[in-house]
Amino acid sequence: MEHDVVGPDYEGLLRAGRSTIARTGTAERAAEYLRDRIIDGALPPGTRMAEDAISKGLGISRNTLREAFRLLSHQRLLEHELNRGVFVRSLPREEVGDLYTLRRLLETAAIDGLGPDPDLTDVEAPLLAAERAAEAGDWAAVGSGDLAFHLALVALSGSTRAVEVMRGVLAELRLVFSVITEPRRLHEAYLPRNRVILEFIRSGAIPEAQAELSAYLEDAQRQLLAAYDFDVESGGR
Repeated sequence: MEHDVVGPDYEGLLRAGRSTIARTGTAERAAEYLRDRIIDGALPPGTRMAEDAISKGLGISRNTLREAFRLLSHQRLLEHELNRGVFVRSLPREEVGDLYTLRRLLETAAIDGLGPDPDLTDVEAPLLAAERAAEAGDWAAVGSGDLAFHLALVALSGSTRAVEVMRGVLAELRLVFSVITEPRRLHEAYLPRNRVILEFIRSGAIPEAQAELSAYLEDAQRQLLAAYDFDVESGGR
């Protein structure tokens, strides 16, 4: 299903990034902004990336936007369809396992060897936001908080390169999440497990945190693969 980026629902989305991107005019900043909108779910798989609307909305040239599209295509987030345009990509089933392998490497390594009393402010903040969103029944926001929580885990490593890699992983994951059409079914069981992981880290029980994190990721991968299989068996219904 295609979701056209042109329309009133996207006016605020584009306006929010216009001032910053227009000052620099760089394709990298435009690509980063659009990637963040993929991560937060504003640009779901199948969205047609209309050049004219986006370039005007962000206040950049078409050439700059095309370079941003090229960068995002290299990151496997966009794809060009001949005679149709550029679209947010839908990830195939066979890529899910690779994404979760990379998540395990990044996330479990990030918390390995943490010293006593680590500063967990930036880790707990998105978790608290996700917990509040769950209470309000906003499961799309829970998903965004979940991704932000796991990005913050990787940031505990102190590696800016690891964080950058994780941002790309999370953008692709958001595209994978779309295979489950009811966000609550995807996120509800994992929210309290994030809290368990955080409390293990807080208490210095790093091996236990890593074990819970690995089990968490294994269960999430299994659930997503089952959703892909169901979608195929049901003919996409």
